[in-house]
Amino acid sequence: MTEVLKVNGLTKRIDQRTIVEDISFSVQKGEIFGLLGPNGAGKTTTIRMLVGLAKPTAGTVQICGHDVQTARRFAMQEIGTIVENPELYPYLSGFENLIQFARLSGVVDMLRVAAIIRLVGLEERIHDKVRRYSLGMRQRLGLAQALLHDPSLLILDEPTNGLDPSGIREFRDLLLQLTKQGKSILISSHLLAELEMMCDRVGVINRGKWVTTATLADLRRGSMNDRLTIEVNAPEDALRLLKSVHPELQIFRGEGNEIDILEYDDILNHVLSTLIQNNVEIHNIDRKKQTLEDVFLQMTGGATA
Repeated sequence: MTEVLKVNGLTKRIDQRTIVEDISFSVQKGEIFGLLGPNGAGKTTTIRMLVGLAKPTAGTVQICGHDVQTARRFAMQEIGTIVENPELYPYLSGFENLIQFARLSGVVDMLRVAAIIRLVGLEERIHDKVRRYSLGMRQRLGLAQALLHDPSLLILDEPTNGLDPSGIREFRDLLLQLTKQGKSILISSHLLAELEMMCDRVGVINRGKWVTTATLADLRRGSMNDRLTIEVNAPEDALRLLKSVHPELQIFRGEGNEIDILEYDDILNHVLSTLIQNNVEIHNIDRKKQTLEDVFLQMTGGATA
């Protein structure tokens, strides 16, 4: 597949402090790539380097083969960005905002503007003042701005912040529609369940270091095993017992009288046998698939996105 974004050995130091250290990854044509990490992990610094707003201490960023530092003008022509809330003129209409942005970008093509307005679904409200727009409509207008010059890659930092569930779903559907047109998208978000519904691959950054790059299918085959929940009469005793008899398993204290076990093989029969042989009463058994949030918390030591 064609690499739209290629990051190699990216490092950022400020004074003696390392913010991002030696990270490498790529984004392929037509895919949605999720950037995950706890608060303070280095996500925003990474994105600022990707879009040329911060200079890396070491490493390179290439967009469609153009180096962001040495061929900035060509690289910037290939990307559109939304960093949280897009910058808009509230007392201009949505249409006037787009025209103003198009002029600044050197792309005043009325057919292109009309096509983008239809794409983001703002036809009926495009001539309203932006100050009357909902947050979801503002995000759509921001996306329209980012798409005006027909970039190959969209880089979106927390684009659904503040949106209600309906707005998030509409924005997600719009991004999926864009990938069908060949656009590539890198998206950073703390809404892990939402990323799970749209991303082809995810990359995890923690404390400035790259943890992993994987497809969701790979994560499910690897870290995202079933979680076995067993409710017993004496959870503390059962926890100590299972940890001593089955040290190879990841066993945790759950809610109430529950014990949680991450499954790697079919260990249910062995666990039940151990409990029954030691007179532990079993009240309930449940098996659940881990979510992206579960595996993210494991990879980052419990830190939240």
